[in-house]
Amino acid sequence: MDLKQLEYFVRVVELGGFTRAAQALGVTQPSLSRQVRLLELELHEHLLYRTGRGAEPTEAGRLLFEYGSAMLKLASRAKQDIDNLKRMPRGRISVGLPPRLAHLLTPVLVESFRRQLPGASITVSEGPSVKMREWLLDGQIDVALFYDPAPNAKLDYESIFREELVLVGKSPGVGTTLPARVKLSQLQAFPVVLPCMPNTIRVIVDTTCRSRDVQLDIVAEVNAVHTLVAVVEQGHSFGILPISAVSRQIREGTLGASRIESPTMRNHLVLATSRAKSDTRLTTETLQLIREMNVSKLLQNV
Repeated sequence: MDLKQLEYFVRVVELGGFTRAAQALGVTQPSLSRQVRLLELELHEHLLYRTGRGAEPTEAGRLLFEYGSAMLKLASRAKQDIDNLKRMPRGRISVGLPPRLAHLLTPVLVESFRRQLPGASITVSEGPSVKMREWLLDGQIDVALFYDPAPNAKLDYESIFREELVLVGKSPGVGTTLPARVKLSQLQAFPVVLPCMPNTIRVIVDTTCRSRDVQLDIVAEVNAVHTLVAVVEQGHSFGILPISAVSRQIREGTLGASRIESPTMRNHLVLATSRAKSDTRLTTETLQLIREMNVSKLLQNV
């Protein structure tokens, strides 16, 4: 049945006649009569009979009026709900963040999410980059920020931020003040503490040094970046880390940093989603919130 025909019929019954219904609907009376007649032909039943005062429903008409009124209300509610969905996405979305950034980004993301997407809910999980890739592929999370992903045909990547790795040490350093710059080949002279494999920082350092035949003096392996920084602050070793990981210590003067050159090493923060999941409006809006967080500026103010 055509919803327009149902609407015309219901209004005739509600208003008690074709003339008043045509005026309320803004159509001509012949057009209204024709649509009601088409409905009768489809149902093979007379739905209305005319009286001196207008029109009244037959027994079949009264039955159709009950169903038709309910159907029109449902159609109106469906349209309203769809319109609301366009304006305000609903549902739940899961976002994965690297531990080094989670404490910094989560408050900003949650605040923005609640302000702009109040009809939806968000779950934030922390994990190393390798683990978050697995979570994305398994469908355990919907969106992730992680470092230096290996190419994967099942995932879409979007570059968010690139950051230099620097040599860091206790000020004034182990035996000497750190120079402003140091060449990659000179790193062999520094006893360093690095994260364990497959940490993305370690992958970058090992890959770059191996390509230039540089043998590092690795005195310890510490996975958690904040713990590694604490070890370096003791003054017996150095670290190779993103500058944001030690920006507070550098400002406070407890650690110094040297830019590494020839070549420069950078880690690469990407925004990732799975191609196996269809993009929903909630996913699209959440991705935009993450883009607008200005990760670069937030990291500079750690």
